[in-house]
Amino acid sequence: MTTASSPAKTGPDRTSGGGWRQATASITRQEWTRLAGMAGFILALHVVGWFTLVAIVAPQHLSLGSKGFGIGIGVTAYTLGMRHAFDADHIAAIDNTTRKLMHEGKRPLSVGFWFSLGHSSVVFGLAFLLSLGVKALAGPVEDDNSKLHHVTSLIGTTVSGTFLYIIAAINIVILVGIWKVFRQMRSGHFDEAALEEQLNNRGFMNRLLGRVMKSITKPWQMYPLGLLFGLGFDTATEVALLVLAGSSAASGLPWYAILCLPVLFAAGMSLLDTIDGSFMNFAYGWAFSKPVRKVYYNLTITGLSVAVALIIGTVELLGLLADQLDLHGAFWDWVSGIDINLLGFLIVGLFFVVWIGAMVVWKVGRIEEKWSADVRPAAPAPEEA
Repeated sequence: MTTASSPAKTGPDRTSGGGWRQATASITRQEWTRLAGMAGFILALHVVGWFTLVAIVAPQHLSLGSKGFGIGIGVTAYTLGMRHAFDADHIAAIDNTTRKLMHEGKRPLSVGFWFSLGHSSVVFGLAFLLSLGVKALAGPVEDDNSKLHHVTSLIGTTVSGTFLYIIAAINIVILVGIWKVFRQMRSGHFDEAALEEQLNNRGFMNRLLGRVMKSITKPWQMYPLGLLFGLGFDTATEVALLVLAGSSAASGLPWYAILCLPVLFAAGMSLLDTIDGSFMNFAYGWAFSKPVRKVYYNLTITGLSVAVALIIGTVELLGLLADQLDLHGAFWDWVSGIDINLLGFLIVGLFFVVWIGAMVVWKVGRIEEKWSADVRPAAPAPEEA
């Protein structure tokens, strides 16, 4: 016999209990294997980068201009990578893509990993060319006014801003759908299974956005996106790393000494981006374990994500417009002066505050008990022939 309260099977089962313990306990063996693979790769980056620097490069007492090329340079490259992981485009892209895939019933644990891998590939590729003696790149990389900077900044910023607007549009549609479910649930017209089905019904979004909605269906597809994001190496952290590599190449340092810098940069960035993506996944995993939690949690967090994506995308595209058209005035000067890197730190803090605040309100306000009490069980459907 089929009833209206039969749960929808749209992804990994997260209904057994609540809280972080249940979210992690529901991870399958295959997912643990993927997590172990990501951890192993990130660990390998750390081992290769630090071993090359400490055991091979440092004992040679190489010089970079008037300064020594040693552990201090490596620490600088590593911290630049960690800092780059907090760039606003990283935070917004990883969070919103994680949300999209989880709405499709998936558990995208590796979104941040693949995004950072694609992003760092650009830095590594340029540093590799520099290490092979392509000195012609050293000047353009260090020169903010070079044609290389102009073209890559134009491509990278356009891709980044446009993608964030597309993701924001997708999440606005999701937010409207969740609000409708909220109103229906508060009036007591649907049981949990109906709410579950409604929250996971993506038909309208597919009809509205078509191919755009289907463009990213698996976490690994974040690699080419990260690659495109990385083409706009106009952030201070990325340029600083490439300046280090370019200066090292110009000083005639061996290739392995130069390449340990982008490896350490990638190690620091991939570590924090992967943690970021996985943490967001577990946060959403708690919220998705019951329909009532989905409604409450997503009304808050989806609205925040839409705002973040729109703010960052707007700042990036307006800044690009002001730069390309040489626009001036009070408004355009203010837009050009916004430090988008600082926004990354503010966004991380904002997400933590929202997550903690949502948990406190959930517990103190007894949201699940009150909202669940308003929902009347659906009548059983008739026996199938």
